[in-house]
Amino acid sequence: MRKQDRTHNQSKRHKELAGKIETGKLYSADEAMPLVKTLSNAKFDETVDIAVNLGVDPRHGDQMVRGTASLPFGTGKSRKVMVFAKADKAREAEEAGADLVGAEELVEQVQKGTVDWKQFDLIMATPDMMGQVGKLGAILRQKMPNPKAQTVTPNIAQAVAEVKKAARVEYRVDKAGIVHAPIGKVSFATDRLVANAHALMDSIVKAKPAAAKGHYLKSVTMSSTMGPGVDIDPAHIADAVKH
Repeated sequence: MRKQDRTHNQSKRHKELAGKIETGKLYSADEAMPLVKTLSNAKFDETVDIAVNLGVDPRHGDQMVRGTASLPFGTGKSRKVMVFAKADKAREAEEAGADLVGAEELVEQVQKGTVDWKQFDLIMATPDMMGQVGKLGAILRQKMPNPKAQTVTPNIAQAVAEVKKAARVEYRVDKAGIVHAPIGKVSFATDRLVANAHALMDSIVKAKPAAAKGHYLKSVTMSSTMGPGVDIDPAHIADAVKH
């Protein structure tokens, strides 16, 4: 099949699936999740994602939204972790499943380019290592360990364990004011996906900057990797995470 024909068929299928979504309706998470699962049409186990449009201006530092959420049922995807730690903390990180652990020598290897740090999904550090790790800011950039993202922590074993069992999700608002984050796989039971969604939204709500004015949760959309988005009622999900 030609690429053009394949693209046309995929677009047609996407429109057919989108037709199953009630136009103009804002769903609750409980209503939306079974629909998102039904709208999944790929041959692989698609990821279920949430996109949250926030009433913030990320150009201002005091309106940056960034944090982590611990999902009760994980995302279904384990990630590679590199950790800057020494002595007992290094041992704890290794025992928790970190893929690469080191102290000053690892900092030097990153500086020299002898370690491929880009292969790691997450880079973490203990607070006592940040004096050395701070030298790598221009190299690591967005993967730089950061206290706000809870990737700088004295509880390194717990943090690594959460990441390795895919329970921990990092999120960061983009330039358009939107947070994108995974909450599991289509194969997950509906109630588990809903619980994960509520855990993520609870974290995002709690991360609201004091400088943010007006409506904080402007819109919320859920979708599978290849499926159309289902609009969620922001007020409903905000109320749900309070209970």
